[in-house]
Amino acid sequence: MAAEKLPFDRAEYETRIAAVRVAMARAGTDVLVICDPANMSWLTGYGGWSFYVHQAVVLGPDGPPLWWGRGIDALGAKLTVMMPQDCIFGYDDTYVQNPGKHPMEDLARLIADHGWQAKRIGLEMDNYYFTAAAWQSLQTALPDAQWVNANSLVNWQRAVKSPAEITFMRRAARIVEKMHQTIMERAEPGLPKNRLVAAIYEAAITGADGHWGDYPSIVPLAPSGTDATAPHLTWDDTPLKTGEATFFEIAGTYRRYHAPQSRTLFLGAPPDKYRRAETAVLDAVEAGLAQAKPGNFAEDIANAFNTSLRKHGFEKDNRCGYSIGLSYPPDWGERTYSLRRDDRTVLQPGMTFHFMPALWLDDGGLEITEPVLITENGYECLCTTPRQLMVKE
Repeated sequence: MAAEKLPFDRAEYETRIAAVRVAMARAGTDVLVICDPANMSWLTGYGGWSFYVHQAVVLGPDGPPLWWGRGIDALGAKLTVMMPQDCIFGYDDTYVQNPGKHPMEDLARLIADHGWQAKRIGLEMDNYYFTAAAWQSLQTALPDAQWVNANSLVNWQRAVKSPAEITFMRRAARIVEKMHQTIMERAEPGLPKNRLVAAIYEAAITGADGHWGDYPSIVPLAPSGTDATAPHLTWDDTPLKTGEATFFEIAGTYRRYHAPQSRTLFLGAPPDKYRRAETAVLDAVEAGLAQAKPGNFAEDIANAFNTSLRKHGFEKDNRCGYSIGLSYPPDWGERTYSLRRDDRTVLQPGMTFHFMPALWLDDGGLEITEPVLITENGYECLCTTPRQLMVKE
């Protein structure tokens, strides 16, 4: 692997591997099987779209990580990972989606070949990419192993970003700014929603400031009117209408690093209740951000936000943010700490999170969100998009 093709220099990967091994020792884990593609990429540089089949990075007690996956994807690993070629292992294609055999049988052989068949082996137990059948296959093939739930062990090592990672996230932030600018320029009554989303994608992928755009882990969420009373709906070909709000939950992405940011667009003159909701959210965001500083807890932001929101007569009973960084579908969150009551994660410089104070009203929704970096003395909002209800009359 040519070092110039890696997203980060080799020293950064070695630092990451060392940090994970320290965490493994604390968890009593000798060998770690990593199936989350974001964790695989963070440790090795691999980033192919191959997570629809079984694959893993295996980190043993010493030496470089091992990449294991489908045979044809081993070719991509050879082009992208930081390890030597003899650390790449591909399984036969007869294992792919074959009910008569499971790829984890091949992974078990690889583990045994390295003498780890009776070690304490950590697994990402609660992960999108690790199935019940995979777990059952490993247990059957490695009966002498001791299994450890190492879910999110690597994720937590990713929580504090390096300076190079922060650079990538700032580039992603420039891209999402351009995406919101495109929405303001292109949105108008009568424009079919799918055509606006196509323009959003064009802005996302062409990138900004000379940096190309990667694909986001979540598609643009862009519900209008009563559809916007619920989160996580996408789009159709319905024309935009005067008198309706549409919230756009989108992210700029650079080399898999995400800067999510949401804004709400109202076509026409917003009713008073939208202005009241806007005032409530903006005041609550300021109250929450005042607690975004090193040494505070994640819950401090949420508690301040919710206290302010209640003063305006609104309630939000779900979390208002989560850790972000490098990610793959179906989620751009890191699945570690959340901004909510009782999350006592200590904020540290280099942590990045999506401050996500969404409100859903009886006839629409309001999302005004920010990607935030904890700095040495406080916080930095990574984007400069105006923090307000966006109005186009």
